[in-house]
Amino acid sequence: MNTTTDSNALTLSSERRAHTSSGYLMLLVLLLTLVMIGAGIWRLLADEAGLGAMLLVVGAIAFLFVLCGFYLLQPNQAAAILLFGDYKGTDRTHGLRWVLPWLMRKKISTRIHNITSDRIKVNDLRGNPVEIATNVVWRVTDTAQALFDVASYMEFVEIQIESAVRAIGAKYPYDDLEHKEVTLRGDAEVVSEELERELQDRVSRAGITIDECRLTHLAYAQEIAQAMLRRQQAEAVIAARSKIVIGAVSMVENAIQLLSEKDVVHLDDERKAAMVSNLMVVLCSEHSTQPVVNTGSLYQ
Repeated sequence: MNTTTDSNALTLSSERRAHTSSGYLMLLVLLLTLVMIGAGIWRLLADEAGLGAMLLVVGAIAFLFVLCGFYLLQPNQAAAILLFGDYKGTDRTHGLRWVLPWLMRKKISTRIHNITSDRIKVNDLRGNPVEIATNVVWRVTDTAQALFDVASYMEFVEIQIESAVRAIGAKYPYDDLEHKEVTLRGDAEVVSEELERELQDRVSRAGITIDECRLTHLAYAQEIAQAMLRRQQAEAVIAARSKIVIGAVSMVENAIQLLSEKDVVHLDDERKAAMVSNLMVVLCSEHSTQPVVNTGSLYQ
């Protein structure tokens, strides 16, 4: 029972074309009513009171009837037509328009809107508080849903932007030095596209289309910014050191292998260990090393 009621409400709020008329044609009718009023006044002055009064009254009523039906629509503007609260359709034809006077016109803008959200504090996937702000470009595509399915579509969009940012911000970590997963900082395009899809799913019920969504601000919250900066620096140093050690081991291995293959020198295990130690110090040291030249034999 409830499902049927909800389905009917959704059908009623779907946009459809309203039956309206061009206002320019009705201007001619308005001029005719003015002519009728003028003829009535002229008949009254000519001592034809009955005919003059009839023309004057009919012309005045017709004039007011036609005049009350005019309204203007600018480009990218629409008007929902209502009859005692019942939705009759939407007029999207810009210019001078006319509709029966007892039909109400509720105008709505279909222009592109641009919103930059406030900085929202969100806990990322790892629980770290981060600040996120986004810029959203959107427009109304279904005027009936925007006007009748939500209380205020402007406020609805703003609230859904915040909800979508919180949902996406909690889905990814802020950063990952190993680049093994999608992060907020390293994959801004992917995150923005995900945010756009999430937001579109949320606002589609209000007849809103999201044209673009991009992150405009992303940073750790102030209370942990310094600590996370030191952590990033430490992780960067560890990652760099790890690569240096891996490269140094590879170079030492190649050096020993080439010396053996070319029969340059024969080293026992003790001398190989000493050579490995010296090469590792040279390759992994942060400062320039000072070589010591051995003028004696290899074993002295």
